[in-house]
Amino acid sequence: MPLTPERDLSDSTTSTGIASERHLAIAILLVMPLFFSSNIIFGRVVADQVEPFILAFIRWSLTALILLPFVWPTLVRQRQLIVSQWRQIALLGFLGMWICGALVYLALDYTTATNGTLIYTSSPVLIILIEWLFGGRKISTREALGIAIAVFGVVVLVVKGSLDTLMSLSLNLGDLIFIGAAFSWAIYSVLLKARSVAPLQTLPLFMLIAATGALLLAPFTLVEIAWRQTFPTSLSAWTNIAGIVLLASLLAFSFFQYGVKVLGPSVTGIFMYLLPVYGVGLAVLFLGEELALYHMWGVLLVLSGLVLATWPKKVFREIRSA
Repeated sequence: MPLTPERDLSDSTTSTGIASERHLAIAILLVMPLFFSSNIIFGRVVADQVEPFILAFIRWSLTALILLPFVWPTLVRQRQLIVSQWRQIALLGFLGMWICGALVYLALDYTTATNGTLIYTSSPVLIILIEWLFGGRKISTREALGIAIAVFGVVVLVVKGSLDTLMSLSLNLGDLIFIGAAFSWAIYSVLLKARSVAPLQTLPLFMLIAATGALLLAPFTLVEIAWRQTFPTSLSAWTNIAGIVLLASLLAFSFFQYGVKVLGPSVTGIFMYLLPVYGVGLAVLFLGEELALYHMWGVLLVLSGLVLATWPKKVFREIRSA
């Protein structure tokens, strides 16, 4: 049966709206890695001033409080859905805010911002592995080869290009924590697309995850305060905390979750390729870190593997048609 003019107009308007939303998501995701990279830079700066669990707790508590007035009506309207999915939200808070929050700051006591950024870049490959293990996703030969190359690149970074370090297994604790955080971030990314939380809008869901993460961090923060007898008081520390809350939390996570909602975790993960560009550039510019030859090899291997494993033709077509 032929479509009526009204139906044609409606379909055309819908298609235009979808295309515009995809254009917006792509534009947002182009700058998203810059804000994520700023977290590691700010965290490295305040590593000697603020303890890791205290810093993560303050970060997510302030983020949740800032968002609360804006999302409160939605939270009230969807309270039944929120209550029914509290376990999923708590798991997201643990993965994204506890592990990728406090443990990342802890790792920066043992490794450089450059290494942390480069290892974190492996998360798109890990998303594929997780979807293969738990979602029944098939891995092609090309993807398997890309994963192997990317993993080898991470190994080069972790052992600093030294075969002696690899053979002696004297690995840097900070690098190992970042590997764990990259896995956690990949799981977080996949779970964000779950049907159970899909009805929740981006900002309300982010606020709930941040608040849950802060609650999970609270007891560890109290122990840290009692043990270390410290709490940030200097203007410098709070200035960097403000940068973490505004740039690396509110903007970075909101942009990422919007990208996952509109384009999906695989396509959104591709934009994490920009992490080394932004992160290493910021580390060299603001922290005075130097690039070594093993960094260059690690970047080349990780990015080559990532592109080979996670840039299928259909995704490229989707982005071009957006």
